[in-house]
Amino acid sequence: MTDYTEGGLAETIRRFAQPLTGSPTDYDALIEQIGDARLVLLGEASHGTQEFYRARAEISRRLIQEKDFNAVAVESDWPDAYRVNCYVQGRSADKSSLEALESYKRFPAWMWRNTEVVDFTGWLHDYNLRQPEKKRAGFYGLDLYSLHASMKAVIDYLDKVDPEAAQRARYRYSCFEDFGESPEAYGYAASYNMSEACHKQVISQLLEIQQKAPQYAGRDGGLSEDEAFFAEQNARLAKNAEEYYRTMFDRRTNSWNLRDCHMAETLENLLAYLERRLGYSKIIVWAHNSHLGDARATQMGERGELNVGQLVRERFDRQAVLVGFSTYTGTVSAAADWDRPVELKQVRPGLPNSYELLFHQVGLPRFYLNLTGQEQLSRKLTEPRLERAIGVIYRPETERISHYFEAKLARQFDALLYFDETRAVRPLERNAGWEEGEAPETFPTAL
Repeated sequence: MTDYTEGGLAETIRRFAQPLTGSPTDYDALIEQIGDARLVLLGEASHGTQEFYRARAEISRRLIQEKDFNAVAVESDWPDAYRVNCYVQGRSADKSSLEALESYKRFPAWMWRNTEVVDFTGWLHDYNLRQPEKKRAGFYGLDLYSLHASMKAVIDYLDKVDPEAAQRARYRYSCFEDFGESPEAYGYAASYNMSEACHKQVISQLLEIQQKAPQYAGRDGGLSEDEAFFAEQNARLAKNAEEYYRTMFDRRTNSWNLRDCHMAETLENLLAYLERRLGYSKIIVWAHNSHLGDARATQMGERGELNVGQLVRERFDRQAVLVGFSTYTGTVSAAADWDRPVELKQVRPGLPNSYELLFHQVGLPRFYLNLTGQEQLSRKLTEPRLERAIGVIYRPETERISHYFEAKLARQFDALLYFDETRAVRPLERNAGWEEGEAPETFPTAL
């Protein structure tokens, strides 16, 4: 009879877990589980962990090479990622991946300006140049924080293809000028009904560029089509970002849902665009576990929040595979608060009754677990436990409240990658708060 006590459960997991040893065959079982899926969502338990970035890069390389995936879509702003996309597809003035990542200046820059992303985008550039144009894989952003950058990109594009339309766009977007470069200032004003005109103007601009997109795209073949799609998506982003910032200070509206709906909408638009242009579309997504694990299996869902993972499952069902990541302890690159410098922080060991502690008790330093492959085990892993989520901010002193929520893992993800002790991702720009190999002096009390 199977022992499903706490210690027995850890031992059972050990029997089903496949150790990751650094071998080229480490992810064979995961690639087999993915099969013919059209979407592979690769999560992360923190935005600042080296092992998560490396694993996602290795899995992505294999999916691109072996399964013909033709895009990587990341939790990043659309205009910044599009510059990288131009570089990796060989149609950019940038001379290196390091240069192509220079647009990532907004907090938290280290999420994308780090050594692992430099290596992966450099590899993707070199790989693509060996492929025919229609077999090259792109790099795209899903997020919506780039309100001003996206409006500028729309105007810059229209200046080239339709100067009269560019003038209309300037007029429409000028309503944001009273709020400077801060979208939060706009959101605050909007909460007092001081900016209804901007809401109407971004919708009008999106409708116009959608109507003219076929005309713009048909001018000079493929490149024009790609640039037209880029511009249209920026106009859509401006519309969605305006709504997001307008609702930030409205307790009646869930801005989280608006953001994840935007990311899911962008993903669907990208799938349709690649299908139309290249004849097929298969996309890898890099984002946090909290965005990519099915929200219905977590406390998020109980609060009425949804996310990309839920929306993708509802739309694509078995064509999507959701992969979660987890760690027990180590170091992480994170800030103490929003817009603060990145620091090297110590990750506290997983709490009692958490998945992190349970997987630590398995006794393997790294492993892959198929959460759909063994019914009795999957059933036990649907019982609620604490799960940790470290974003761009990490506050060890309030960790239980700040970074843990309840989840039913086997319903949240299809597979799990676990790394017992992890290291902080290396930002390209480091400061006094990021000293490799040293935990902050305030750990563990943070006084």
